[in-house]
Amino acid sequence: MKLLFDQNLSHRLKELLSETFPDSKHVKDLELERASDTEIWEYASEKGFTIVSKDSDFHQRSFLYGSPPKVIWIQKGNCSTDEIAELLKNKQKEIKAFGTNPDSSFLILE
Repeated sequence: MKLLFDQNLSHRLKELLSETFPDSKHVKDLELERASDTEIWEYASEKGFTIVSKDSDFHQRSFLYGSPPKVIWIQKGNCSTDEIAELLKNKQKEIKAFGTNPDSSFLILE
């Protein structure tokens, strides 16, 4: 499962999660750090990424349009990049099951 980390998350997540979620990218890697949500959405959809964000905009977009792409919405307040990486590692089985479920378009992690 390829994750695409939104601008509101650290680009370090890609390295911290490289073994757990290989081939994941940060929008910065793809020169999308200034792209609109629509552009990121379309890129993720075309390239088979699941968007990971702390921004509710992608969650709302998933209600309107469904998937692809799928969206993982991280609902943790102020926390470190290491805490987010640990959350994603700890929820790896749930995330992978979400990725293969054709009826799911978003997943909330707290």
